[in-house]
Amino acid sequence: MSSTLHYKLNYSDEPIRLFKSDFLEFFTHITPQAVVIIWTPIILYALYRATLAVPFGTSGAYIPLVFVLGMFLWTLLEYNVHRFLFHMPPRTPLMERISFLFHGIHHVQPACKTRLVMPPIVSIPLAVIVALLYSAITSVLGLPHWFWPMLAGTMTGYLIYDMIHYATHHWPLRWGYLKYLKRYHMKHHYKVDDAYYGITSPVWDYVFGTIPVEDRRDFSTQDYK
Repeated sequence: MSSTLHYKLNYSDEPIRLFKSDFLEFFTHITPQAVVIIWTPIILYALYRATLAVPFGTSGAYIPLVFVLGMFLWTLLEYNVHRFLFHMPPRTPLMERISFLFHGIHHVQPACKTRLVMPPIVSIPLAVIVALLYSAITSVLGLPHWFWPMLAGTMTGYLIYDMIHYATHHWPLRWGYLKYLKRYHMKHHYKVDDAYYGITSPVWDYVFGTIPVEDRRDFSTQDYK
């Protein structure tokens, strides 16, 4: 069991303050509308650059395929960041403090509307790291023209992730796959916090065995808080 469930849940509408400094505290809050406003132009720019990068004399038909690949790669990144960064076992008081700032606060106050999507102070450095990694990989593979559509797909996957994560905590989601995802994520919060790491997809939990054996089935009809 990871360390987040031992904290007392807080359902107050008043966000827990993380910093004494108003300046630092400001960067711990963001709305889903702000995330859409920030990332949609960046995604559109990446898609525009993807069309410019099509090799002369070839078709751009690969762009949607690589875009989908980028979205799929996001699901793997989402799983690993959630499992190994956000739920990293703290070994020192400093690490425990950092872990709480990154993700523990969300488990303590899971309904806080301004801490349900990733603030730019975290998401932008992460995007830069992913972009550098994609640039290196596509160059090594001799496919530099894949860089922009792959990056656009991954950033789109991230944007969908943020919206779905917000929705699982604040929207009813009574039908279909979204209802399933809401139930799935609530299990992570209120049942077993060192499992069910997927937000937009459970696929990597199945691949890496981080879904309890007894729950390797559809539990979307069950009721959880």
